[in-house]
Amino acid sequence: MRYPQGGGLTAGRRAFRERIRLEAAELFAAGASNAVIAKVLRVSVRSVQRWRKAYESGGEGALHSSGPASLPVLSDRLFAVLEEELEEGAVAHGWPDQKWTLSRIRTLTGRRFHKSMTLCGVAKMLNRHGWSHQVPARRALERDEEAVAGWVKETWPQVEAPWRRSGPSSSSRTRAGSRWVQSRFP
Repeated sequence: MRYPQGGGLTAGRRAFRERIRLEAAELFAAGASNAVIAKVLRVSVRSVQRWRKAYESGGEGALHSSGPASLPVLSDRLFAVLEEELEEGAVAHGWPDQKWTLSRIRTLTGRRFHKSMTLCGVAKMLNRHGWSHQVPARRALERDEEAVAGWVKETWPQVEAPWRRSGPSSSSRTRAGSRWVQSRFP
């Protein structure tokens, strides 16, 4: 992922970078070298070279931000409609329980808006609009505590692998228990 916040740059960050490029334009007009501009603005020389090339071909206007790299799959208006659909619940849309998963939301988005998204894209979209992972506040009424306790006592120990090998071992080549020593010196 290119940016840790899960998308492109925010509007504020784009404006900050644009200000840096416009400061570089002033330094270009003053006749400063690429290395000096890079040091003053604390950017790479390669970035200054790219900016200078754009400045020479298109002037200061070529250094202005062109906005986000891409538009979101769902606009704010469509996401508001999606939120209404999610509030209705998963059962209202044909699933057997009320649990919303990323794949179910992706399917709903495809059915309702005819938009194709990846699961990662759905997660980023939900996160961008303030949605988060949810854990139930209380246990399900259908939960059978005796069955859970029996599974933990009987099944889980069989499933869980032991952490260490039984018996002594050594990675040393010179210890008597080492396989390499035994095979080389019978």
